[in-house]
Amino acid sequence: MHRFLLHNDSIRETTEPCLLPGQVGFLNGWGVFSTLRVADGVLFAWERHWARMVRDAKRLRVPLPESPQQLLAGLRSLIAANGATDATLRVAIVRNHGGLFEAPGLTRPFETIAFTTGLRQWSGSVRLALKPDARHGANEFRGAKVTAWAANLAWYEEAHDRGFDEVVLLDEHGRVSECTSANLFAVFGADVVTPPLDSGCLPGITRELLLNSIHVDGITIREQHLRPADLEAADAVFMTSSTRDLLPVTEIEGLHIRQTGDVQQRLLSAFRAYIAHYVAGGISVKL
Repeated sequence: MHRFLLHNDSIRETTEPCLLPGQVGFLNGWGVFSTLRVADGVLFAWERHWARMVRDAKRLRVPLPESPQQLLAGLRSLIAANGATDATLRVAIVRNHGGLFEAPGLTRPFETIAFTTGLRQWSGSVRLALKPDARHGANEFRGAKVTAWAANLAWYEEAHDRGFDEVVLLDEHGRVSECTSANLFAVFGADVVTPPLDSGCLPGITRELLLNSIHVDGITIREQHLRPADLEAADAVFMTSSTRDLLPVTEIEGLHIRQTGDVQQRLLSAFRAYIAHYVAGGISVKL
C-alpha cells in the first residue's frame, strides 16, 4: 500500500487512525468496493466500476455519495498524492448505521476509503484448485462485490497452502462459477464461453468488456454454463480480472488442461488496445 489513502474527502497517511469501533460496515462487511487499474494516470473503465457499485449498493442498502464526480475528484487527488499513475486502486464505501451494535456519535451515513498499491507482477500462467459448493447461484445477493471477503481470502490462502495459485469455485449444481477474484473463460475453437451470472459469479469489468466491447474477427464470446469436464475438453482456459488482464490457466486440480491455439493471445492484444484507446481519451492525473 502506498503512503496516502483517501478517507471521505481527505487525503491522509495510511498509518493515521481514522476508523472507530462500532462502525457497522467495517465490523460486518456491510459495504461495496471495486478494484481499478490506474493506467497513465487514468482510472480505466471508471464508469463501469461505478455503475456496478451503484447496482450492488442498492441491493445491499449501502448509501453512496450523491455525486460520483465528487468521489472521482477524491480518487484523482489520491493518485496524485501517491504518484500512482500506473497502479492498482481499491475504493470501498461502507455503512455506518444499522444492526444491533452501532457506535454512538456517528454523523455520516457511510465512510469512503480508497488506497493505491503497485501493479502486481503475476506469473505467466496459473494453476487452480477446485472448491465445490462455494457459490450459490440462487442467492439474492449473488454477484455482488461486497466487503465481506473473508471466505474468498480463506479459499485463496488454502489454495496457496496446497501449491496452487487460485481456486475454481463451483456452484450448488457442480457448475463452474468463477475464481475468488477473477472470472473464467473456456475456448472451443473460435468460440469462447464464460459462466452466466446465475452461476453466482461476479460480473467482472474485464468479463463485461470481453462480452460486449472487445471484438476480434472470427472469435465469438458468449455465456454458457460450464462443468469441470468442459474445462478439460476445452482447447484453452483463461482467467480475467482488472489486475490480471487475460491470464492462461495451465492446470486445474484433477483435470487435464490444454493450452492450444492463439485465441487468448488475440483477445489479450485486443483488450490492451482497448485500454490504450480509453487512456488516450481519458482525463489523466498530472503530477
